[in-house]
Amino acid sequence: MHEMALAESILTTLEEQARRHDYARVRTVWLEIGPLASVEEQSLRFSFDVVVKGTLADGARLEIETRPAQAWCLPCCKSVAVARRFDACPECGGHQLQMTSGDELRIKELEVD
Repeated sequence: MHEMALAESILTTLEEQARRHDYARVRTVWLEIGPLASVEEQSLRFSFDVVVKGTLADGARLEIETRPAQAWCLPCCKSVAVARRFDACPECGGHQLQMTSGDELRIKELEVD
């Protein structure tokens, strides 16, 4: 279950940012997770709750936003939304797509005290 490692990494980032920006508590964490990031949302929520117990983020709310994956279609020279890797271009049906987003996991915003 790599979601536990992801939750630990998120906590490490929160702690580093708390030292850098001098805050003591995290109330809400907004994550942006691409649909191709291979993250199981419920497992990440569970792992986050376990990992943050007794830390500056204990009890923090985890908000998760997803956006469609994007790719650049070489034949039609357009940025297009795709549901899965190796999908055909929804515009021209071509298969020469270069993924430009969709596999990211990033902390988008924090609410802190």
